[in-house]
Amino acid sequence: MERRQISRVLISVSDKANLANLAKNLSNLGIEIISTGGTSKSIKNEKVDVVPVENVTNFPEMMGGRVKTLHPLIFGGILARDSDTEEVEKHSIGLIDMVVCNLYPFKDAVSKGVDLQSLIEEIDIGGPSLLRASAKNHNRVAVVSDPEDYGWIIDEIKKGGLNLEQRQELALKAYRHTAEYDTAIQGELAVRFGEEGLPSSLHISGIGSPPLRYGENPHQGAIFYSDFSPFSPSVSDSKLLQGKQLSYNNLLDFDAALSIVTEFDELTAVVVKHNNPCGAASADTLEEAYELAINTDPQSSFGGIISFNGEVDGELAKSIVSSFKEGVIAPSYTDDAIEVLLTKPNLRVLETGPLDNYHRNPSLKSLDKGWLVQESDEAMIDISDCKIVTKTKPSDSELESLHFAWKIVKHVKSNAIVFVKDKRTVGIGAGQMSRIDSVKIANFKSIPNAKGCVMASDAFFPFRDGVDEAIEAGISAIIQPGGSMRDQEVIDAANEHGVSMVLTGMRHFKH
Repeated sequence: MERRQISRVLISVSDKANLANLAKNLSNLGIEIISTGGTSKSIKNEKVDVVPVENVTNFPEMMGGRVKTLHPLIFGGILARDSDTEEVEKHSIGLIDMVVCNLYPFKDAVSKGVDLQSLIEEIDIGGPSLLRASAKNHNRVAVVSDPEDYGWIIDEIKKGGLNLEQRQELALKAYRHTAEYDTAIQGELAVRFGEEGLPSSLHISGIGSPPLRYGENPHQGAIFYSDFSPFSPSVSDSKLLQGKQLSYNNLLDFDAALSIVTEFDELTAVVVKHNNPCGAASADTLEEAYELAINTDPQSSFGGIISFNGEVDGELAKSIVSSFKEGVIAPSYTDDAIEVLLTKPNLRVLETGPLDNYHRNPSLKSLDKGWLVQESDEAMIDISDCKIVTKTKPSDSELESLHFAWKIVKHVKSNAIVFVKDKRTVGIGAGQMSRIDSVKIANFKSIPNAKGCVMASDAFFPFRDGVDEAIEAGISAIIQPGGSMRDQEVIDAANEHGVSMVLTGMRHFKH
């Protein structure tokens, strides 16, 4: 494939990594370097000849550097095609064969929490224009947006220049770079400008991980793309302390486990399997909470993901490694805990850091030829605001258990039913097509401990059969949204057996 010689290069970069080596190599190859502002000074400091951009445009940089390269003698030199020779000669335009450019550090400014005016100054104008112009004209011009590419590009120039396939690869990379940059800007400014609700158009951008082992199944490829928001407690920002490479299913389960455990202020442990909790408990110690959570469903807990909202110590770590688990996620680990966990080298261990400012981003799901976006389900009722609709009133301890159950049921796939005793799950029924089947599964999982439990349902009961089934299992109190045409039948069923029921007026479907 034919190579294009490089004889004249424009360099304008904010990230000056590897710049000195690039400039020296280009100069040694007899290539003319044009440059701007701080980039020009950095190159001169390396004793490399450089032509200031104002010497090309015959126009000074102005407005504090806001206007530098935006000039026909620069953009004409980049955008000129082989067919534009007559105009190039007429206007004395010097062709530019390669553009090396990366953009103002907008995301760094966001992470530092700078004020709005300072943030605005980190919005690059000339840089994206340079990248887009050179990418558009990739048939003739090579565009370089990543300092990591300097090495192989120099090697190719030494061989006679870059071929079309290489220039196409670089052009795509440049377009992705500018798209990522624009996405970060519109996302942060939406926050700064106080935009409410979901935006009218969707723009997704993320940094791809190395390919995951596979997707949901071995025949499916998968990559995890993390966004550019400032650090916050999340699977994306967690540190992998040890263990095998994370898989697609691992990431989903870690994310689900973290979102559940953050619902609680008390020390809490959660076990997740296939994106559903199969056990959860709050207690005075994490070790006690862990044992209670595991004992909800020991069989399903095998190979699960465990999450904690407090620090994992050595004794808890011993309990974790006593049976097979896929992974653990927690804010922190003691040195003793790390030493114990290392005895299971394949165990994936994620450290989130403090969970204080945890929040969910809007959820995104793909459909064929489209996406569904919705606000995160962060709503949580105060149990005192619920409406008691039965003759029998729940006791204080039952209200506490009902509140715990309601926090868990919002994270269970619909139709969702959760049986709770005190502050621990006893049985969970998830993802069934009929609500009564979820009740039956929760009861089956809870045998022989259902007597005296409370029950949470993520949505209303369309018929009284689900309530009858729960009462027969030994349920003493029920929390559910209400809103069915047959609410009174359901309430009557509870009254017939002296069972208390509270309505939240809020459902928590999770599909």
